[in-house]
Amino acid sequence: MGGTVRWGVLATGGIAATFTGDLLAMEDPAAEVLAVASRSDTSARAFADRFGIERAYGSWAELVADDDIDVVYVATPHSAHREAAGLALEAGKHVLCEKAFTLNAREAGELVDLARERGLFLMEAMWTYCNPLIRRMTELVRDGAIGEIRTVQADFGFAGTFGAEHRLRDPALGGGALLDLGVYPVSFAHLLLGEPDRVQADALLSPEGVDLSTGMLLGWESGATALLACSIVGDLPTVASVTGTGGRIDFPQGFFHPERFVLHRPGREPEEITTGPGPRGLTGMQFEAAEVTRALLAGEKESPLVPLEGSLAVMRTLDAVRDRIGVRYPADGH
Repeated sequence: MGGTVRWGVLATGGIAATFTGDLLAMEDPAAEVLAVASRSDTSARAFADRFGIERAYGSWAELVADDDIDVVYVATPHSAHREAAGLALEAGKHVLCEKAFTLNAREAGELVDLARERGLFLMEAMWTYCNPLIRRMTELVRDGAIGEIRTVQADFGFAGTFGAEHRLRDPALGGGALLDLGVYPVSFAHLLLGEPDRVQADALLSPEGVDLSTGMLLGWESGATALLACSIVGDLPTVASVTGTGGRIDFPQGFFHPERFVLHRPGREPEEITTGPGPRGLTGMQFEAAEVTRALLAGEKESPLVPLEGSLAVMRTLDAVRDRIGVRYPADGH
């Protein structure tokens, strides 16, 4: 690998474009986007031309067969994560795989087992965990700034008009609010409290059987609870709050890629904590790209910021939520 990590981007949709734009804008000599792949030559070439990428492949197999690529960023819909990330790992490539990690915990476990068997780096692209402000928040909580956590509240939703043919309404594609949006509030709660001991949930389902809106109540033996929600038919605030015995931390709209939060403690003025001025036009995905680059150059097989056991735990919780609300995907089997 030398001193440069060479990336291959697998898929050419909106999330792939956002990630690639952030990675290139970092202007980090340790990271280079070498190739992109789609299931069509036309799409791959258009994406490559847009971002000045040298190689464009009309199949996933061609990308993972490129000996010059070190790590593959899997940006397909999550219904294809198991196939795409598995293909890359089988070919000996390190992998950064978009979230939700997979459709279910079984698929996630298969990818983790494969990466460990091959001695390869694997990370879920939970960019929230790599955000400097989220890392600062976890430091404050760990150091006792708000005492013992009692409640976590988080939501993510927007009011969309998706027809029955849209991927968000298709069970075969892992449709619904939970895996697209709910993964953020669930991951936020996991970051602070770990895997819950109890999971309750209710949902509004579409005629196709995917969740349009879901509410979740998670519980821990410590007595802590998390009240979480997601929706693709309601414009939720998309905020988060962590309340402890000695204070509260509030994140404004867009909590999953924050630029500020407010620390409240009894007897003190509220304290606003920000990242300070950053690069213009970047979304925050550069932080996860930088973490993968750092880990690979250090010879690490997983990131301490986004550990694989944590990603597996999140998938188990998402599976439990789906079990409670009655959402099943064809990939779940019987």
